[in-house]
Amino acid sequence: MCCSGFLKIMMFIFNGAIFLAGVAILAVGVWVKVDSGSLLGVLDNIKDAPAELGQLANVAYLLMGVGGVLLIMGFLGCCGAMKESRCMLMLFFIIILIIFIAEVAGCVVVLVFQPLAKEVLEDLSEKVIDSIQKDYGKDESLTSLWNGTMEQFKCCGYRNYTDFDGSPFQENPTNPTYPPTCCSKTETCTAAAAEHSNVIGCFTMLLNLIEDNAVIIGAVGLGIAALEIAAMVVSMVLYQQIGNK
Repeated sequence: MCCSGFLKIMMFIFNGAIFLAGVAILAVGVWVKVDSGSLLGVLDNIKDAPAELGQLANVAYLLMGVGGVLLIMGFLGCCGAMKESRCMLMLFFIIILIIFIAEVAGCVVVLVFQPLAKEVLEDLSEKVIDSIQKDYGKDESLTSLWNGTMEQFKCCGYRNYTDFDGSPFQENPTNPTYPPTCCSKTETCTAAAAEHSNVIGCFTMLLNLIEDNAVIIGAVGLGIAALEIAAMVVSMVLYQQIGNK
C-alpha cells in the first residue's frame, strides 16, 4: 500500500513535469515556426529547393503537435493514477511511447540537417539570387515576403545588396537604388550608401537561425525524453501493482 502511494506521488510529479514540458515544446514549436516562417517562405518559392528545407519546416509542426498531446497526456496520467485505472495507465504508456518515437525522429531530422545546412544554403545561392533579380519589385508576393524577411532579421538580400542589381525594383539602372533595409539611417538607399552600411545577407541570418534552433530543440528533446522514459516505467509498475490487488 505504501509502495502504491509512493508510485502515485511519482506519477503526479512526472505528469506535472510532462504537462509543463508540453507547454515548453508547444512554445518552442510555435517560436520555430514564427521565427523561421518568412525566411523559409522565401526559400519555398525557389524551384528545385532541397527537400531538407521542407523537412526542417515540418519539425515545427511536429513540435507543436507533440506539445499539444503532452498537455493532454499529463492530465490523463494523473487521472489514471488517481482512479487506479489500468486502462488509462496502459493508454498513457502507449501514447507516451508513440510521442517518444516521434520526438526521436524529429531530433534526428534536425541533427542530420544541421551539418548540411551551410552546404544546402550555398547550393541555393544562385537560384535565390536569380529569383530576386527576375521578380523582386514585379512579383508582389515575393517582394512582400523579402521585405518582411529583411525587416525582421535586419539583413539585405541573400548575400548582400548586390543581389538586387538588375531587378525590376531598380527603375533607373544608371542610378540604382536598393531596399531601405540595405542601408542604415538614409532616406534613399544608393549603391554608395548600401556599400557603406554593409548590412549582412539573409543567408548568414538563416544559417544562424538553423544552428541556434537545432541546439534548443536538441536540449529540450533530451530533457523531455528522460521524463517520458521515467513516466513510462512508473506507469507500468503501477499498472502491474493495480492488477495484483
